[in-house]
Amino acid sequence: MQDVNTTIVMDFVLLGFSSLHRLQNFVFGAVLMLYIICVLGNITIFLLVRIESSLHTPMYFFISIFAVLEIMFISVTAPKLLAILIQTDNTILFYSCFSQSYAFNSLGQAECFLLCLMVFDRYLAINKPLRYSAIMNSRFCWRLSVLPWLLGFSIASFPTVNTFQSDFCGPNEINHFFCDSEQMSDLACSDQTVSKISSMVACFTSIILPFFAIVGFYVQIIYTVLKIKSKEGKMKAFSTCSSHLIVASLFYVSATVVYVKPKGSHYDKFLALVYTMAIPAVNPFIYALRNREVSNAFRKVSRQIVLQFQR
Repeated sequence: MQDVNTTIVMDFVLLGFSSLHRLQNFVFGAVLMLYIICVLGNITIFLLVRIESSLHTPMYFFISIFAVLEIMFISVTAPKLLAILIQTDNTILFYSCFSQSYAFNSLGQAECFLLCLMVFDRYLAINKPLRYSAIMNSRFCWRLSVLPWLLGFSIASFPTVNTFQSDFCGPNEINHFFCDSEQMSDLACSDQTVSKISSMVACFTSIILPFFAIVGFYVQIIYTVLKIKSKEGKMKAFSTCSSHLIVASLFYVSATVVYVKPKGSHYDKFLALVYTMAIPAVNPFIYALRNREVSNAFRKVSRQIVLQFQR
């Protein structure tokens, strides 16, 4: 007898923050503000790197790629969340939900690989300064920049396809503001062993391995910097890594708090809001405020724009 897919669920209901009636307008305003700040801030970073010649280096090239990734990452969840908060539509079609889940996981995993790639660039600059320019040429940088996207979208496809092929014949309410893959898997009627194993493998490959690689690179960087005799040399070397270290720490700490801590807390969705909305909005300011070259480039371009309008 042939196996028949018994899926009858046509859409899912995203509960969002429906239990917090009095805070709906506040959350809507906060999400809208964070979304606008994230998009405008990262577009500014991207354009600065493209316009200002002093920022045409591998480090800023990867930062500009990271800026594009951040805009895409927040855009996967923010528009639907805003629609839910103004109570226009809290349902999402079955296929759209899996598309959102796949895009969210793919971009999040690509971000992990890109953060690893960015610290690899700093490792070469500090540990291999004489060979750095020859290794990190423009062609090699472009090839490296494609890797996070390929790995992220490839690895995320396995658990997504496994869950998609499951049977959904019961409840269709997701107690979140986006299509969280773990909660979708819990709603399935069929056995989820393969799906959960593939999710764990994807998590280990795209999150844990890059994390240990980042830690390993920073250990090597710190060891090399500590051998520099001059205080100015040490400060200069550390300053090139400080912004990346802050961004990577925020990303991994927030992701760990959201996904490793026990489920069921009333604050789960607010913690996820920090991870998916607040941190992408803050990152452009970290790169701008912690990096003198970006600040100087912003002031220079701003003056040029003002002068153009005054003519």
